Amino acid sequence: MNKRFASLAVSALLLVSLLSVPALAEGTEAAADAAGDDHVIVTLNPEAALQPETPAEAAASATETAQADPVPSADDAEEAATAAETEVKADDTKEEDKDEQLTYVALGDSIVAGVGLADVQYSARSGYSVDMTPNFHGYSPDCYVGKVAAALGLDRDHAINLGLPALTAPDLADMIRYGKMPQMNMASGCEYNYPEFQDYIRKADVVSVQIGSNDAFVPCIVALGNATNWKSEKLAATILAGDLRNEGSGSTMSAIYRSIKAMDLTKAERDATWNLLFSGMSKICDETYPKTTAALISIVQEIRNLNPDAQIILVGYTNPVPLIPCWRSYFNKLNKFEKQIAKTYNLTYVAIPNTETTLDVHPTIKGHQYIANKLVNAIENP
Repeated sequence: MNKRFASLAVSALLLVSLLSVPALAEGTEAAADAAGDDHVIVTLNPEAALQPETPAEAAASATETAQADPVPSADDAEEAATAAETEVKADDTKEEDKDEQLTYVALGDSIVAGVGLADVQYSARSGYSVDMTPNFHGYSPDCYVGKVAAALGLDRDHAINLGLPALTAPDLADMIRYGKMPQMNMASGCEYNYPEFQDYIRKADVVSVQIGSNDAFVPCIVALGNATNWKSEKLAATILAGDLRNEGSGSTMSAIYRSIKAMDLTKAERDATWNLLFSGMSKICDETYPKTTAALISIVQEIRNLNPDAQIILVGYTNPVPLIPCWRSYFNKLNKFEKQIAKTYNLTYVAIPNTETTLDVHPTIKGHQYIANKLVNAIENP
């Protein structure tokens, strides 16, 4: 494995130019300053507080109290009691509304996370890695998790986005089983460690799973690097970072073809590249399929181990490059397999064949809305 690609994949896939990190610290300090201005500290003199009142002082105090706080009439007392009861009922209603919200957890890869949208949240880590924790609750309202939340009236504590860019199906099985990846995925360059994954799943009423596209896609990107002696690094970075949508009009493959032609390839490199596009990718898809399907079964079983009662929704696949036969076959087989295991394990399968995607193979805002509509219709007792 070319170590050069491991660093490339992480930096390219996760350092997306369109992403933004909110300035939370500044807002927190401002709130603290505002609270400090209104805070009053009262210091009591314990010796003065313990001094007994004289009879005259006690009588004067009683008179002042009676004048300041006259005995309420029966009507006033009844109104006060009614107002208090109404306030208590309102508070109870708010608590009941909050408790009645179902909890929806979305598991998956960059499609779930919303890569390609303008406001995906993440924090940079040392080296090439990033922390996606800010996106768990701070995800874009334009991603399908946000749109499901809006449709069902869920707050950010009840609709959680656990999408992780570059994740494969075996990686997700590890995340659910251990709360972390045992080691870096050297093909994609990603490595995640979130023990809270398991807690989120345990508390969920609904868990959706959308995973598997990277399983074959990432090896193809690596194979392209090998075929071009890594002259394709720029193209790989563009694809993985979700920036291919900025390359202009046309299809995904036409954009890739233009990029390949722009490379200064030798005849051997050019032949290896075209061989990959027309036959090599088919071999990769065939080798990947059994690994992905085995991982999907593990994912379902691990979710059930953590939460026997949650509704599990398997989100199907859309093929962003339909002109390549091997990809069409790969996604068709995965869709059939998900439909099959949905019946076997009493799950919900949601097909999304008409998802609108951009050149970077991620859904557009319209595509996210389409997926959200499918999910909302599939969720039981929303």
